[in-house]
Amino acid sequence: MEPGQIILPNILVTGTPGVGKTSLCTLLENQLAEEYDLKGFQYVKLTDLIQQKKLYKKWNEEFDVPEFDEDMVCDELEPLMSQQGGIILEFHSCDFFPERWFQLVVLLRCNNTELFDRLQARGYNEKKITENIECEILDVLKEEVDSSYKQEVILELQSEKIEDMQQNLEAIAARIKQLVGNQ
Repeated sequence: MEPGQIILPNILVTGTPGVGKTSLCTLLENQLAEEYDLKGFQYVKLTDLIQQKKLYKKWNEEFDVPEFDEDMVCDELEPLMSQQGGIILEFHSCDFFPERWFQLVVLLRCNNTELFDRLQARGYNEKKITENIECEILDVLKEEVDSSYKQEVILELQSEKIEDMQQNLEAIAARIKQLVGNQ
């Protein structure tokens, strides 16, 4: 690393399926450099990587998803996460990642009515919708985040309306600038 080079934080964006992780991460990837002069971030959608690299040992027929292998996922991500930073990692689970990987953990939340509508629009079956709604109601991801990461790295944001996306982008950019400024 060059003297005086800024180290970007690694960011985890997590939440129940349907809360808007992909939309937010796409916005972050496209606008952090343009609007906030925060260049060098790389977006990794872990569900895609799991399928591309076959980081699973079996397929869940009921939900039509791979049952990812935590060790395989961590082994694949370790070289990337240990570099200079600047990774935006999106995934719906977070309690198996090493805490040292992330300097910012964004937990997206959504009200149950909106979440139901989003999951239904995706064509999820009734059981998959119910499981995801219960996950949000019971704060499953919030508990995972709270038990896996220090409170000072967690940023919990609502993701229900279009306006929330811009506000969330601004909140994340402000936190990144704070982290970069503290180096």
